[in-house]
Amino acid sequence: MGRVEPTHLVVGVINKPHGVKGEVLVRPLTDHPGGIFAPGVVLLPGPRDGDGPDPDRPPLRVEQVRDFRDSFLVHFGGVRDRNDADVLRGLYLYVDRDDVAPLQEGEIFHYQLLGMRVETVAGDEVGTVQEVYELSPSDLIEVRTPRGALLIPFHADVVVEIDAEGGRLVVDPPPGLLDLDA
Repeated sequence: MGRVEPTHLVVGVINKPHGVKGEVLVRPLTDHPGGIFAPGVVLLPGPRDGDGPDPDRPPLRVEQVRDFRDSFLVHFGGVRDRNDADVLRGLYLYVDRDDVAPLQEGEIFHYQLLGMRVETVAGDEVGTVQEVYELSPSDLIEVRTPRGALLIPFHADVVVEIDAEGGRLVVDPPPGLLDLDA
């Protein structure tokens, strides 16, 4: 059975209100936030534990946006004050997949990693990608192994090949990483 392509992609998360005039702090979850967090763009809110936008929540149109540290301060249309902004706290922001710019050579969406086989450069099977965690300074992939879950840095020094067509990742882990008790 093939992997189901999502119709919407998550592009950010609303962390909290900022100030009293309805601005919210948004952490981008995309490598190309400039075209997403711009005046006029419509984003679709959804719950953290959901599989996409919440059809019962109205779309959010970006009115104003400004850089703030590694995030953005965003004012959405219809969000008048801090109370309105607080209702949005913790929501994911989605866009229609068809509205996202095509990937460049060598880029991959995180959802495409899910279910990929993981093997070492020597060809030893490690397990299957279960989740991708976006962290700083490097994302982590959760790999289900016969012993349980294992977290592997999703970094070019460790993940040396991504074969999207073949559904596999090749890792060159530092000594001892795969020997840890899961």
